[in-house]
Amino acid sequence: MLTLAFSAYDLTSIRFAYSPLREVTAAVLAARTPAGRALHLPWLRQVGPHLGGDLAPLLDLVVPGSGYIPNFLFPIPTTPTPDLAMELAALRATPAEVVRADLRRMTAPPQDTAVELLDDPGPALERLVAAVETFWQVAMAAHWPRMRHLLEGDLLYRGRQLAEHGPAGVFAGMHPAIRWEGRTLYLDHRPQSSSRVLTGEGLLLAPSVFVWPGLLYRTGSPGQPVITYPVRAIATLWERGTTPAAGALDAVIGRSRAVILRELEAPASTSDLARRTRLSAGSVSEQLTLLLAAGPVTKHRVGRSMLYVRTPRTQALLG
Repeated sequence: MLTLAFSAYDLTSIRFAYSPLREVTAAVLAARTPAGRALHLPWLRQVGPHLGGDLAPLLDLVVPGSGYIPNFLFPIPTTPTPDLAMELAALRATPAEVVRADLRRMTAPPQDTAVELLDDPGPALERLVAAVETFWQVAMAAHWPRMRHLLEGDLLYRGRQLAEHGPAGVFAGMHPAIRWEGRTLYLDHRPQSSSRVLTGEGLLLAPSVFVWPGLLYRTGSPGQPVITYPVRAIATLWERGTTPAAGALDAVIGRSRAVILRELEAPASTSDLARRTRLSAGSVSEQLTLLLAAGPVTKHRVGRSMLYVRTPRTQALLG
């Protein structure tokens, strides 16, 4: 079990960010170990046949079961909503000594890419970046807008939980292996026991689509610890429409508005709601305008997305 003890300052230094490169790494792991990832089956069927060839530099470093993935593959985000270009620039700029130090921590036998990076990191990093870009186009680009909306919705939700309930609210329901007591975070997800007392580093919490149902973590000293956890409402990602049962709420406020309210279990954008409800984007926009005016729904901008959220009173009504 891992324990992280928080100082008073560290309690105020919990921040949230998603990371496209972190998502790429988790997606490669998911594609190479599909067992137990039933929620991603539609994506796995599409991507599986394309693994290989130009992706070798990336596949060489993301080895299932190795227990360690080089940290330089996913730099710590400097903003809550980075884009891929920003993170690839940080990957290209990784100092050679950092690349070599991370690679020496790998327990799996070094593959061709690791050997090349140890020998001459500059050109090998460019080949790695090219492999990431290829994987992104093959496996991620078409789905990224929906993934990003889901991730941004999680950032909004966790931020509200932190503001209203403190760290206990943030970690409640985040993952079965995570427990918060007092000022200590317990992570029951590794065979070795270790502990760390934070002294101002804070904690980064990164939601992820493809890490589900597990976790990724970077908690060793020095540096800011990072925990990558499954994003909320992940089951909605691959949905192509729902057919909710009729109920009393439909009769009171109208079927379309009732359907939209039920789908806002997690924050969502207009396009997400249109896809999941089979209503047109124009109809969803019109109903959301009415719901905003009446008060059951609020909206928040997160990154480039406008996300709609049920109010506490609406939550109680639907409950």
